[in-house]
Order: sequence, then C-alpha cells, then structure tokens
Amino acid sequence: MKKFLPWIIVAIVVFGIYSWAKGFNNTAVEYEANAKTAWSNVESAYQRRADLIPNLVSTVKGYAAHEKETLEGVIKARSEATKTTIDANDLTPEKMAQFQQAQQGLSGALSKLLVTVERYPELKADKRFGELQSQLESTENRINVERNRYNEEVNTYDIFTTKFPGKLLAGLFGFEEMARFKSAPGSENAPKVEF
Repeated sequence: MKKFLPWIIVAIVVFGIYSWAKGFNNTAVEYEANAKTAWSNVESAYQRRADLIPNLVSTVKGYAAHEKETLEGVIKARSEATKTTIDANDLTPEKMAQFQQAQQGLSGALSKLLVTVERYPELKADKRFGELQSQLESTENRINVERNRYNEEVNTYDIFTTKFPGKLLAGLFGFEEMARFKSAPGSENAPKVEF
C-alpha cells in the first residue's frame, strides 16, 4: 500500500488541477457567451432604429419636400450604419470604433432632421410623426440600456479572465480581453444650446 500512496496523491492533485481548469474554462465560455449575446442585443436595438427611419423620412418628406438635402443625408447615414456590422466572435477595439462611427453619423443626421422638423408646426402636430418620434426616442433609450448591459457582461468576463490565477489559464485556453462600447469623442462635453 505504501508503494501506491505517492501515485494516489499525484492522481488526486492532477484530478484537482483538471477540475479547476475545467471549471475555469466552462465559466469563461459562459461569460464570453453572455457578452456576445449582450452585443447582439445592442445590434438589435440599432436595427430597430434603422427600421424606423424610412417611415420617419417618408412622413417628413410629405411636409417638407424642399428639405431634400437633410432627408438624403439621413438616408445615406442609415445606409452606412446598416452596412457596418461586427461578428460577435471578433469584437476588436478597431471594429467597435468603426461601428460606433457609423452609428454616430446616423445619430447626427437624425438630430439634423429633428431640428428641421421644428420649422414645420403642422408636421409636429401630425399624429403619425408624433408616434414615430416617440418610438425613435424609446429606441434611443433602449440602445443606451443595451450598450450598458453589454459593457457589464464584458466587465464580468474580463475580470474573470484577468484575475490571478485565472489569467494563467485564460492565455492557455485563448480567452482574450473583449472590447467595451465607448462614448463618442467629445461626448464628455455638454452640448451648447442657443436660442
């Protein structure tokens, strides 16, 4: 029996290391999947906004046909924003920045459109336009909520894979830090409102 005791101890230690590594890997996979799902929810919220825009543009077009440049800007920005997508398996900081830039272009075009609308009281009073504007505002709020949830999931994953001793296994298993959703440059400054 004494002869086998060292081998039994080695087997117990190896099994313990195996169990620890397996548990780390499975948890990291779960956290990574949660972050990717959260990213899909961000994309879904942006898609909802993109889907609302054609209805908004056509409603405005009926009232403000001579605002062609503004309407075309919104259509072009929507096209650019919907062309820029990211595979959830490849969320690099560079691709996140490219995605955010396309979405910021659309946000700017929508802001310009809503400023244009202020010149048309009959459009503002239109029930359909009011509903579309309300849906757009709701969607913008949803986008913000989903971006925050995504960052929370990425935070959980990144903490788990970068804390010691998990960091040792993360490198072995190929788990890398995920990109977070960041604010647009200059958004830390309050906008100036002039009347």
